[in-house]
Parts: sequence; C-alpha cells; structure tokens
Amino acid sequence: MRKFVVVLKSKQCGTLTDELLVAHVNHLKSLQSKGLLFICGPYTDNDRALQIIIADSITEAKHYIKSDPFIEKGYYADYEISELIEANDDNNWLMNDGQTDGNISK
Repeated sequence: MRKFVVVLKSKQCGTLTDELLVAHVNHLKSLQSKGLLFICGPYTDNDRALQIIIADSITEAKHYIKSDPFIEKGYYADYEISELIEANDDNNWLMNDGQTDGNISK
C-alpha cells in the first residue's frame, strides 16, 4: 500500500452545517476502520486541511477523497494530491533510493 498526501483547499467558510460535519467525520471513521486513513486534520490557517490516505493507487486515493462529503458538497472547493515516498529506518531513510541518487550533485 502507498501513501498519498491530500491537501483540501479553498474552504468555503460560513457554509458548514452540523449534518455536513457529521457526514465528513463518518467518512473519516469509515476510512480509518478500513486502515485507509493514516492521519488527518485542519491547518491553523482555517483554509486548508490535510489527509494522508493509504491506497494501492492514486486513482483509488482520489476515489476516497472525492467521496468525502467535504469535497462532494464543495465545502473545500479544491484539493491536491501527491504520492509520498515515506523515509524511515526500514528503507534506510531513502539513502539507497533511486530518486535520492538522482538528486545528488556529482
């Protein structure tokens, strides 16, 4: 499984309802119960939020984001999604990764 960083953008402040918030939280709980949500939360700028989705493909990750009521109902007018290459002890912090090697000045 791969990780996809999603930034929800362009919040439509003043349009949030209790029903929309509950639907959004239920969506997040559903993703979490299936092991598909790594972390989520709003930025302090009150205009954006972050979700890290665990999925097999970007297409699958986009499906989860597009089915979020916050996106479906336009509470966040836009989003961007990118795949994350996680660096950790298991992969030697990407020291031997092709992308890292390609970025080293020789």
